[in-house]
Amino acid sequence: MSLDGRIRTCDSAGMTSEPLLLTRRDPTRNMARFYVLNVEPDLFNGAALTRNWGRIGTKGRFRIDLFESRQEAERRFLALVSSKVKRGYRQRDETG
Repeated sequence: MSLDGRIRTCDSAGMTSEPLLLTRRDPTRNMARFYVLNVEPDLFNGAALTRNWGRIGTKGRFRIDLFESRQEAERRFLALVSSKVKRGYRQRDETG
């Protein structure tokens, strides 16, 4: 789901097919951060929530969380998006 409430594109398995990129910039604080989330199928009929975050221009950190179902992964995905938006992150095309 995108930040404006619209459903993102899904592949034939029902998984989101492209990552969601969020950015947070504040030149007065020398802040330029990114946060990328994606829900993907795993090899055991579950789902994986992949996250990559850090300062723009760096490789950043990477984490994979495994879930027994796609629904669980998507709930966590939406919770993380909500949390990041509250902290000032926006979709890339919203920031220019």
